[in-house]
Amino acid sequence: MIPARYQASRFPAKLMQDLGGKPVIVRTYEAAVNTGLFNEVYVVTDSQVISEVITGVGGKVIMSKNTHESGSDRIAEAVEDMDVDIVINVQGDEPFIDSESLKKIIKVFKNDTVEKIDLASLMTPITDWEEISNPNTVKVIVDNQDFALYFSRSPIPYPRDKEVEATYFKHKGIYAFRKRALMDFQKLPMLPLEAKEKIEAIRFLEYGKKIKMVETHVTGIEIDTPEDLERARKVWK
Repeated sequence: MIPARYQASRFPAKLMQDLGGKPVIVRTYEAAVNTGLFNEVYVVTDSQVISEVITGVGGKVIMSKNTHESGSDRIAEAVEDMDVDIVINVQGDEPFIDSESLKKIIKVFKNDTVEKIDLASLMTPITDWEEISNPNTVKVIVDNQDFALYFSRSPIPYPRDKEVEATYFKHKGIYAFRKRALMDFQKLPMLPLEAKEKIEAIRFLEYGKKIKMVETHVTGIEIDTPEDLERARKVWK
């Protein structure tokens, strides 16, 4: 499932911007399909413009009936009546998704025979302090079994003791959900930490869900700003 909102707050209409001759959302949809990992791939949107461009390339679209605060809410509505076990959420602004990283989070559920994991997501190491301190970069800290402890737009952990080595991880906005966790999500009200940080993954933690983080060294480019789009265009060339 690829949630796709036309009016992004930081970069309106970013999903319809040109990337190598096609809109960003089309590039993301085609990348997901081309992994060959999924039974079905859908774009879930409330935008007629996005719907038309996806159906125009032979893609599948689910139109949202309700207004949603997050992509997870949007996907929950879309899959409510579907007979599925695991749902993968690929953000619409992730045209550089790769199959190896996706295979890793799918494997989490194949290995989780006791079903203690509610969702899995990706993280990648970062070392550039400008990126670590950038509020557009969501960071995650994990326990010694790689379960998420917290997500933040601030640098976490805070480097009070600069002599202590610590790896900083960027959270990549790709999730794999058990369907029941997704259904729970849409029923649970937003709490202050999520509202303050504007990071939907925090809601799962606030309600005690288990998020398994999987390390990947494929960084890609998430298109949050016009500057990201320019970088993406250079990489695409």
